[in-house]
Amino acid sequence: MALLDDLQWRYATKKMNGQPVPADKLNYILEAARLAPSSSGLQPYRLFVISNKELLDKIKVFSFNQSQITDCSHLLVWAAWDGYSYERINDVFNYTIKERGLPDDAMNDYKQLLWGMYEPLGEDWHKSHSARQAYISFGLAIAAAAEQKVDATPMEGFEPAQMDAILGLDKLGLKSVVILPLGYRADDGDWLVNLKKVRTPKEQFITEIA
Repeated sequence: MALLDDLQWRYATKKMNGQPVPADKLNYILEAARLAPSSSGLQPYRLFVISNKELLDKIKVFSFNQSQITDCSHLLVWAAWDGYSYERINDVFNYTIKERGLPDDAMNDYKQLLWGMYEPLGEDWHKSHSARQAYISFGLAIAAAAEQKVDATPMEGFEPAQMDAILGLDKLGLKSVVILPLGYRADDGDWLVNLKKVRTPKEQFITEIA
């Protein structure tokens, strides 16, 4: 039940106090994000960890001036591939083959099958699919933060084009998707902290089909 207790504890913190998150807790959260599952194990996204205060000041401007951006300890930015290609798929599987000590041609058929499915689906599908994979990692990071009693605020409230430009993501073939400030809740000034957590009732949320 520990995870459920942690998820009950967490909330989308509206005001942080600037206290730094210890390195061991930060690394735990980052490792949870790295270990997240993804479709065919491609991990078509990367994670940027920002603590530079000058950079955070700039990001805040195109993030609706949300105070968590500059009051957090670290800002996590998930950036997804801007598209799939055979080369990208091939690179991932070649690394997997090497790490597992398999023959060089061990996954050739699967690589061809996967690219044969992905290629005709087009650029919009590629971007949407890679972004959805990033969200799996994002969700596990939120849960890991709660486990470590580190506050986190899920955010889509920023201008992706400006984030991409300031981090140079276009040059890396990436597009920013979602961000997560990490830190600690302030003692006052957070209107949400003492309000009851509300979710859709279980009987409405879950449909069991036997």
